[in-house]
Amino acid sequence: MPGPAVQQGATVLCAHGGQAQSMAPSPRVRLSGAAAVTVTGPWMVVGCPFPPVSGGPCVTAAWTAGSVRVTSMGQPLVLQGGLATCVPTGVPLTVVAAQPRVRLT
Repeated sequence: MPGPAVQQGATVLCAHGGQAQSMAPSPRVRLSGAAAVTVTGPWMVVGCPFPPVSGGPCVTAAWTAGSVRVTSMGQPLVLQGGLATCVPTGVPLTVVAAQPRVRLT
């Protein structure tokens, strides 16, 4: 799952189109001037249009896979190709746009 490291403010969407944002960026690593985000930080999803009668909308998300070799404060960084799951719907998050300069393998 190599890819660009994800920074605070990157475009991250749930499968229904709701926008996700990290609530705990890592202050020690900067990517294009913004704080990097780690897999352990909580993510909030806003604007998910999935109707409540169908089990939605997406409210939070958690990353299950990130960088292997590079960490910030002992935690793996979120990568554009990483794996995340939304709660309560179980759909994935997708990083649509992240900073292009730092790519990890």
